[in-house]
Amino acid sequence: MKRYICLFYILLSLNLVSAQDRPNILWVTIEDTSPQFIGCYGNKDAGTPVIDKLAKEGIRFTNAFSTGTVCAASRSTIITGAKTYTMGTGHQRSQYPIPNYIKGFPYYLKKLGYYTSNNPKTDYNIANEKDFIKEAWDECSKKASWDGRGEKQPFFSVFNFDDSHQSRTMSWTFEQYEKYVWNQLPKEDRIADDAFEMPPFYNDTPEMRKQFARVYNSIKLTDNKIGKLLTKLEEDKLRDNTIIFFYADHGEGIPRAKTNGIGLGYRVPFIIWFPEKWKHLSPWGTASVSDELITFEDLGPTIINLLGGKVPDYMKGTPFLGQSRENKKKYRLLSTDRVDNGLDLVRSVTDGKYVYSRNFMPFIPEVRYINYLEIADITKHMRNDLKHNKLNALQSRIFNERPLEVLYDIENDIWETKNLAENPKYKSVLENMRHYMDSELIKAKDILFMPEYEIVKISKTQTPYEYRLDDANYNFDEIYKVASLSGKKGEEFVKAQIKNLKHQDKIVRYWASIGLMSQDKALLQAYKKDLNKALHDDYPPVSITVAAILYEKFNKKNAAKILNKFCKNEDWTLSLMSINYALYFKDRTPFETTVSKLLETPNLNYHIKSACDDFLESQKIRKEI
Repeated sequence: MKRYICLFYILLSLNLVSAQDRPNILWVTIEDTSPQFIGCYGNKDAGTPVIDKLAKEGIRFTNAFSTGTVCAASRSTIITGAKTYTMGTGHQRSQYPIPNYIKGFPYYLKKLGYYTSNNPKTDYNIANEKDFIKEAWDECSKKASWDGRGEKQPFFSVFNFDDSHQSRTMSWTFEQYEKYVWNQLPKEDRIADDAFEMPPFYNDTPEMRKQFARVYNSIKLTDNKIGKLLTKLEEDKLRDNTIIFFYADHGEGIPRAKTNGIGLGYRVPFIIWFPEKWKHLSPWGTASVSDELITFEDLGPTIINLLGGKVPDYMKGTPFLGQSRENKKKYRLLSTDRVDNGLDLVRSVTDGKYVYSRNFMPFIPEVRYINYLEIADITKHMRNDLKHNKLNALQSRIFNERPLEVLYDIENDIWETKNLAENPKYKSVLENMRHYMDSELIKAKDILFMPEYEIVKISKTQTPYEYRLDDANYNFDEIYKVASLSGKKGEEFVKAQIKNLKHQDKIVRYWASIGLMSQDKALLQAYKKDLNKALHDDYPPVSITVAAILYEKFNKKNAAKILNKFCKNEDWTLSLMSINYALYFKDRTPFETTVSKLLETPNLNYHIKSACDDFLESQKIRKEI
């Protein structure tokens, strides 16, 4: 068998394998789905017979992870094969430039003679996306399919199903859900409100069940549509020559999963199906389940490698198919950053059994203010139950400040309810993952430790990807040393952070201020003079963050005045930072007028509008309570 595989790749490299003797590749992607909601992953309540059959006949991966927790960041890594924290593409709905030599990986398949089609989602989160798409795909539209290929030309075709997207499962009105999901299902396929188990971090009430049933029915509709696509593949007499990939773009689109840097945000269902003709290309033999650790960084290199192409140097992922298949990796590094109006920075490490996450902004809760979540009825029910003390400790915890570190056993604690970070039994697991994260981030020079205010400025003259590589520009070692103090509480850390408020590097000063956000008022009392001086720092992200500290901890009127001024700043990144801080203040009254007037601004930035809407709606609820 190995000789056959080697011969195939030798002939392929010599262009002696004719087009008709090369496998087609079909990618079936779905949105916002964790494996916990798929039948073949153990959920007996799920209605996913098509996906389950694909898994039974193919290879089901138990340790597949998205590199991000929201679609645009995830798809940025999928299409380029490069991590978002190297390119600066981790912030949702941003369009920062990447180097011209970074191509969409289908570009390399076209060079191998493949017809490439994408139906239809792109959302790659980069500048010049239109040209990038044109270079990568022969056809990219709602009608794109393998039909446009030449005679006997092999194809790489992507079909994206959005029926399980967060819009359907929570953010749309219930009437929209009924029209576009419930009414599209045959009666026998509909899953009732009492036909499933609720995750324990949700209050098990009739109102919550009504909303959560949307998840199951949306996935059921998705499964039905996948079935129709596979039927078309069969009818076109292509299935016997097509390798099928199935996966979701990141975790489930519900509060605490999507957008949140834990296993529920990263872990995805992932299946590969080989027709009999191409089963020799499977390195898993007769196995039906693989625990191999893979991430979205691997997908582009894997397809290029499988089809006999040369993987470009900037792709650092591990090809898990093809002749030069690489050895398994023990750990993988994942990330999550700003999502719409919700600021954040989390870096995570997994080995498949555990997920370790470092929250560099732990003062922001797991369920943070993101307008697309806040408009959802399920989130409104949760916040209402929280205000009326109807939630238990686990259910209310997700609205509180996060620990600086979490460690979950995602193999035995699938809902991630028990943080093992302070359990001495898991000290070595924690330390190994922490060390891996530190070394990988330092090696990569994570550009997203820059405030977005800076990334916008950098992007006007060069790419963040290339900027980070120049030590004269970006002193990441020093920046990361100070950022690593964020969330650590106590006199020792306060002193270090106050000292670094005077550092010559503005990004170091920024991270010193971020770290002080988590310190207790009593410890900060002795350093009010230093904070008052830093309030007038000439670097706006420092001034804004220190203003937030002084207002929240000491109710300083001049701090509120400065924050109000920055809320109205023409630079949307500074405005968003200011409003985002204000969203979590106990007393927001001084900012109501400013936020209300901002909403009257013509052509208001999308992120600013979302933050303002969250502010006013949540303030209204507070007053009602």
